[in-house]
Amino acid sequence: MRVMGVDPGLTRCGVGVVEGAPGKRLHLVHVSVVRTAPDEDHAQRLLGIETGIAALMDELRPEAVAVERVFSQHNVRTVMGTAQAAGIAMLLAARRGLPVALHTPSEAKAAVTGNGRADKAQVTRMVTRLLALEAAPKPADAADALALAICHVWRGGAQRRLAHAQRSRIEEAARAERERLAARSRGGSVQ
Repeated sequence: MRVMGVDPGLTRCGVGVVEGAPGKRLHLVHVSVVRTAPDEDHAQRLLGIETGIAALMDELRPEAVAVERVFSQHNVRTVMGTAQAAGIAMLLAARRGLPVALHTPSEAKAAVTGNGRADKAQVTRMVTRLLALEAAPKPADAADALALAICHVWRGGAQRRLAHAQRSRIEEAARAERERLAARSRGGSVQ
């Protein structure tokens, strides 16, 4: 599975694409940062993020997109820009029919380091090791985007299986209910 991880940000939006499957070796496909200037018009910054992520989606053809779940920060202005960048990534994925998953920073950290409270240096070291990179991805936004993609590859398979099992149970319950109603309409005894 090829997954694009997006670490949203208005100034630096990390984008990392990995390929792999649970229990198999992961491969780096791409890592970069979409940048916008802080002194640029806000709408133009959002357009720049949209243009950059869209081009990467079209070029790299991910099968799923993992976006960092925006959490409350002390600076409302920062969290708003981060949320807007996350929304752009989700919208672009939806337009392409790609599934989108939101992972918290601690989920991504736990997936790659085993510790949901790992610091950025630990995450970067483990991403570098897991992808067998010669050099650490920089800046930290790039490493975080790769951690999100890795998290989704490893956790996404289990999440898909759980969702499929849930759909199967719902479909089976609906089938049983249709049969019960059909038997009832034929005048049979229904319990």
